[in-house]
Amino acid sequence: MSYAKAGDVFPDEILKIIQNYIQGEYIYIPKKEENKIAWGELTQSKKELSNRNTSIYEDYLTGMSTQSLSERYYLSPKTIQRIILQKKKIS
Repeated sequence: MSYAKAGDVFPDEILKIIQNYIQGEYIYIPKKEENKIAWGELTQSKKELSNRNTSIYEDYLTGMSTQSLSERYYLSPKTIQRIILQKKKIS
């Protein structure tokens, strides 16, 4: 997210209207609904987490305990349990 100076972006009329509501503070203007993208679409993060979770579930199926998985993947036992339950529902 980048910042823009309102005076450089808005025409004077619009800037004066905005100043009736807020002055000298930061304001976030969200993207239009049609321009929004889902989390992870621009990077490989979503795919990497899915691959990691699949590996966790496969290791669980081979007999690894949630504590061992927790230590191996640096996640809390509760997170490991949540991942296993999610994968069980899909399978």
